Amino acid sequence: MAEAASGVSAAQVQAELTRTSAWLSRVEAQLQAIVVADNPFVTEAAQHVLAAGGKRLRPVLVRLAAQFGTGPIDDQSLDAAALVVELTHVASLYHDDVMDDAELRRGVASANARYGNSVAILTGDYLFSRASALVSKLGVDYVALQADTFARMVQGQIAELKGPGPGVDPMSHYLKVLDDKTGALIATSAVFGGMVAGLPQAELDALGRFGDALGLAFQLDDDLLDITSDTTGKRPGTDLRQGVATLPLLLLARSSDTADQALVAGIAAGLSDDDVADALATLRAHPVIEQAHGVIAGYAAQAKAELVNLPDCPAKSALATVVDNMTSRVRAV
Repeated sequence: MAEAASGVSAAQVQAELTRTSAWLSRVEAQLQAIVVADNPFVTEAAQHVLAAGGKRLRPVLVRLAAQFGTGPIDDQSLDAAALVVELTHVASLYHDDVMDDAELRRGVASANARYGNSVAILTGDYLFSRASALVSKLGVDYVALQADTFARMVQGQIAELKGPGPGVDPMSHYLKVLDDKTGALIATSAVFGGMVAGLPQAELDALGRFGDALGLAFQLDDDLLDITSDTTGKRPGTDLRQGVATLPLLLLARSSDTADQALVAGIAAGLSDDDVADALATLRAHPVIEQAHGVIAGYAAQAKAELVNLPDCPAKSALATVVDNMTSRVRAV
């Protein structure tokens, strides 16, 4: 459990999280409503991934960051900011699943598997357009940040597809990809909340750094779950099948052990289903898993360290709790 901010009780933190959960129910209904299109089929496709649920981490960050302000919060702006970041996230999932040829998303058939690649791509575009319409109502500063965030997400995806260039350290390349693909939008979610609350620039910067570190910890944790868990809603070993080098493999590649190097080479060459099962079993028992936990814990600590730069309030401790919850999933499987 995260330590409470100075003068804040555990009961106050829990109350803040309870209020956030109740508010999320309202946002959930708005998410379903805002993607309703003129064509019923477009509505169905747009609601497909939304209806499958999700952690809604990004809206949660928007609301909690907004609690650092001292004045009244404009509910319409708060809700709009939350909708923008979640629609942007879900839109990116439609595109990601096409590129990954994914079969499952959140435990149900992915949009590309159900409707085909073309419909999935266009539906992602439709969701981006709904996010753009909403953010335009928040103001120029929000539009500019959203545009920069989207640019980072796209660049991160392209960098992942291209891989590290000559002389580029694979680990540095991987972390930069995660920072852009995932960290950018998580950071923007926290900053959007601070903007709604009218926070000064120094505190917005702290929220941005908090989100970047949390984004890295969260995505590293998510990548690790691809190896350690059979209950993520996606097919275990998806990254292994695609030859994607995530943190455990990059750590393994640094080993001088011949068996480790043989495993790295075998994964890079391509694996059959039986090979994937064997590789998963080997990796789950390998010390690189504990090493990966250590890296994730380091980024989680960085995120919580940035909270020192923010005023003490229940939301501060609630954000620390979010960090703990989002980066402890690999130990709970």
